[in-house]
Amino acid sequence: MESDQAQAAVDSPSGVTQAPRTQDTVTGDTVTEKGNKADAEPAEATPLTAEAAPRAAHGTPAAGHLTLLMIEDDPGGSPIVPELLDPTGKPIRVRTARNLTEAERLLTDDVHCILLDLALPAPGRSADGADDELAVLKHVLRIAPQHAVLALTASGDTERGAEAVRVGAQDYLFRDELDGRLLSRAIRYAVERKRSDRAERKLTESKLRAQENARLERGLLPTPLLEGSPLRFAARYRPGRSRALLGGDFYDTVRTPDGTVHAMIGDVCGHGPDEAALGVELRIAWRALTLAGLCGDELLGTLQQVLEHERADDEIFATLCTVDIAPDGRRAGLCLAGHPSPLLACPGRPAELLPYDNNGPALGLLPGARWPRMQVELGAEWSLMLYTDGLIEGRTGAGRRERLGQDGMVAMIRRQLAEGLRGEELLRAAVNEVRDLNGGELTDDVAVLLLDRAP
Repeated sequence: MESDQAQAAVDSPSGVTQAPRTQDTVTGDTVTEKGNKADAEPAEATPLTAEAAPRAAHGTPAAGHLTLLMIEDDPGGSPIVPELLDPTGKPIRVRTARNLTEAERLLTDDVHCILLDLALPAPGRSADGADDELAVLKHVLRIAPQHAVLALTASGDTERGAEAVRVGAQDYLFRDELDGRLLSRAIRYAVERKRSDRAERKLTESKLRAQENARLERGLLPTPLLEGSPLRFAARYRPGRSRALLGGDFYDTVRTPDGTVHAMIGDVCGHGPDEAALGVELRIAWRALTLAGLCGDELLGTLQQVLEHERADDEIFATLCTVDIAPDGRRAGLCLAGHPSPLLACPGRPAELLPYDNNGPALGLLPGARWPRMQVELGAEWSLMLYTDGLIEGRTGAGRRERLGQDGMVAMIRRQLAEGLRGEELLRAAVNEVRDLNGGELTDDVAVLLLDRAP
């Protein structure tokens, strides 16, 4: 008896494959076989099982086939009659579920469209007492955000259908006016519209991310405040993350009313957006504190308090190098917080690193730490380069086993200066050569800042 019913379902001239139906021996309810209850095993996809159906990602047809999941309390009594065909003339696969529990079990990635009866009760609500007429639709949209949805409503109930589209369905259909051609076209339209909606949403999200990155970039890569200063400024920045705009390195330069030029470069450990955001906060705090008159140990101690309050993890730290250049431009104060020492180049002598014997700890490592301020003589004409460790940690040599290191960087800059490179051109050449020596993009962020004083 049951095998005859199954064969009749497969051979049905309607073209809409129905699963064999039987009576529940306890309650007498009519249920889909292999889905006798809401808590029973889900009905198998027909004519192919879910395992045999080609997989597709979120509504994109696989091998030209479309699959419809019909959620209706009485699929066997559906008025959908002639066969459903996709644009190539192939039958549209139909799965049936009589409630939302079965639907969730059948909702695999190879389902492209859902036909939902709005008359179904929502989970947790009685069939006759739901105060939200579209609660069932909202539930389906929550569990299937990537799938196209067609709402099935009573004939003439235009207002409810339009509200379903407003809530998130791709279209609505009247239950009593369906035929195979109309439904086939509606399914194809809903799938394409959902795909278009997703593409438009991704484009919008991409634009918003670009705007957010631009705002973050303005915070991380600021315009120097050097009005009235004879010093020339240049900077170069390259994030270490693939396709990223920003990293955890940051820098800034400002001139205070007394004529002193303050420069800073820093590096938050890590390379993600959280580290970039923390770098922006530290840079802005440094600028505000510097303009307020703080410098040296007092400034770095306050920045450490900012980092400790703003970091997401107690393991996060930041290295920092600060330089305050006297109004006459001939001497400077230097503070290092776990950061590489700047490079000084003067006419008539080789470029060399400034002293770093009194290098203090990185910010965020030791509570109550101190950072000595060293006095440095610059001379009448000089170039001062501040950089992050991404510039010296790239690989070099045969097999890329050795790091460039500070000695390698100093030798490289000396050669480039001898070739006549200055300013922005010097920084561009330095970063490009470090990348070439590494055999490709660097894994760490790189920031380089250059201040020049000519007689």
